[in-house]
Amino acid sequence: MSAVAAPSIEMVVTESAITEIKKFLANEEDLPETAGLRVRVVPGGCSGFQYSLNIEEESRTGDFILEKEDIKLFVDMFSAQYLNGITIDHTTNVMGSGFTFENPNASGGCGCGTSFSA
Repeated sequence: MSAVAAPSIEMVVTESAITEIKKFLANEEDLPETAGLRVRVVPGGCSGFQYSLNIEEESRTGDFILEKEDIKLFVDMFSAQYLNGITIDHTTNVMGSGFTFENPNASGGCGCGTSFSA
């Protein structure tokens, strides 16, 4: 009898994004060692789904937990199907600064860069 491999999720987080995430975590007071950044997909935006980033004190049951340079990323089962293989970056340009998402799973998107369809 062979064991069934648990599904996994892969994400690339650029150095620029890691630096910004560390700044956000450092600005939060009294975060426990279990704290991390929740990366998820929520219904909404102009293309059907949008990305959401939130600091949370601990993971939830069923979460995938990825560790990137001492940062924990929490991804729920629903979001994982849309987030596998994405690259999270942080950019600054004349329009401002913010996180960007390069998603190979998206079948469409819009100009805002934070909304996609699958």
